[in-house]
Amino acid sequence: MASRETTFVEITPEVLLKAYACGIFPMAESAEDPALYWIEPPERGIIPLDTFHISSRLARTVRSDRFRIETSRDFEGVLDGCAEPQPGRTRTWINARIRTLYRKLFDIGHCHSIECYEHDRLVGGLYGVCLGRVFFGESMFHRTTDASKVALVHLVARLRAGGFTLLDTQFVTDHLMTFGAVEVSRQHYQKLLEAALIGEADFDALRRPMSGADALRHAKAPADLP
Repeated sequence: MASRETTFVEITPEVLLKAYACGIFPMAESAEDPALYWIEPPERGIIPLDTFHISSRLARTVRSDRFRIETSRDFEGVLDGCAEPQPGRTRTWINARIRTLYRKLFDIGHCHSIECYEHDRLVGGLYGVCLGRVFFGESMFHRTTDASKVALVHLVARLRAGGFTLLDTQFVTDHLMTFGAVEVSRQHYQKLLEAALIGEADFDALRRPMSGADALRHAKAPADLP
């Protein structure tokens, strides 16, 4: 279900956080369209943190430390990357209002990014919103093969270590399904969301830079551990 604004009422960071707490998030039709849609999908995408799947090939890439991983160092750069055309995505929904809103959430500590660097060049990453024990994944990008996938592994490592219980992906794609993403009904999602909004998690529980081996140890489901 989506409802479009008929007037340009100001949406503050506080209003945006209340919307997330109700299971609603904003999107734009395109970068050029200043209007926003409020989205509440009938089927919601999530990645269960206790069954997060990492392929053997990706695990080798993560363990190799091919990329240097940073958190929330270049949030603006990640927004730029997520707004770029990607394979299968020629248009972006990140318009000027979206940028302004999420910058403000970043400034008050409710938005974070995971960044992948190769030779000091930002080559991939993701960003999302933290509230309670929920991480609402917003968008991800890559300029080099596997960069966004490695960012996701490092994200899940931080979420599991920090006490998060729900990773919301909004929708499910074939790409996310390889990590164990599933669709749940709106009713079931609301129950998961209500439980995960109780208490606080710590995105920065792992303050030191993580090696790939450490990220795998924290991110892998118990059944996948050697």
